[in-house]
Amino acid sequence: MNVATHPRRPLADRHFTLATDLDGTFLGGTEAERRALYDWIEANRDTVGLIFVTGRDPQFIGEMCAAGTLPWPEYVVGDVGTTIAEVTGDTISPIEALEADIATRWGDNGDRVRARLEGAPGLTLQPTAFRYRMSYDLDPASFDHAAKAHVEEMELDWLISDNRYFDVLPKGVSKGPSIRRLVDHLGMDEKRVLVAGDTLNDLSMLECGLPAVAVGNSEPDLVARVAHLPQVHHATAQGAAGILEAIRAFDLHPETPQGA
Repeated sequence: MNVATHPRRPLADRHFTLATDLDGTFLGGTEAERRALYDWIEANRDTVGLIFVTGRDPQFIGEMCAAGTLPWPEYVVGDVGTTIAEVTGDTISPIEALEADIATRWGDNGDRVRARLEGAPGLTLQPTAFRYRMSYDLDPASFDHAAKAHVEEMELDWLISDNRYFDVLPKGVSKGPSIRRLVDHLGMDEKRVLVAGDTLNDLSMLECGLPAVAVGNSEPDLVARVAHLPQVHHATAQGAAGILEAIRAFDLHPETPQGA
C-alpha cells in the first residue's frame, strides 16, 4: 500500500473516519477479512479517513505501513494516547500544540516511575524508551497490586490491558481524551467518526461518546464495562470484519462492502 502522492481532502470534509486500535482490532481477523477492509479504505480514500489509536509507537507504525502490512493513516494517536501525530508521506510527526498539555502532565516522571517500580513483582520494564509513559509486561500470576497504589501516590494513572500489559500514564491522559482532542482540533463531525477497540486500554475511547465498536474478539472485561453504552456496537465478527459490520450498522458510508 503506497504512500499517497497527491493531497487528500481534510478529514473534516470526508464522509466518515475510522479511528481504530491496531492489535486485535484493525489487525484482527483473517487475512481475507483484513484485506477486505484495507482494500475498501484504499479504494475510498477521498471519502474515508483513517486514524490509528494504539498503544504502539510511531516507529512501529511507520515500519508496518512501509512494509505494506497496513495502509497509511492520516493521523496517529499512539503510545496509549500520549502521542498525537500527523502523517505526511511516510513521516509521522507529533503535533506540538496537542501534545503540550500531555508533556506538562508527565513532566520528568519517567525516572521517578522507573525507580518506584523497580523490582515490583510481576512487572518487567519494556525496552522501548517512550516520551510520556512507562510500559511494563505484566505476569498476572506474580503481579503485586500494590504497584497501582504506588502509581497513584505519584499522581499518575495506571492501566492494565489484556491482563499482560501495565502502563503508567500522565494523569487524565489515555486514548479517549486524546482522540477527542484530535477530533476537536480538526473540526470533524463527531457523528462521522467510528472508534474501534478490543481491550481495556480501549475503554476510554469507547466511553468518549463517539460511535464505537467492540469487535467480536474483545476482552470480556471490556465488553462488560461498555455493555450499558448506547453508542457502542457489539460486533459478532472479529477484528477487521467487526469494523466493517459496525460501519454498516451505523450506516456511516453508502458503499461499504456487504458480507465482507
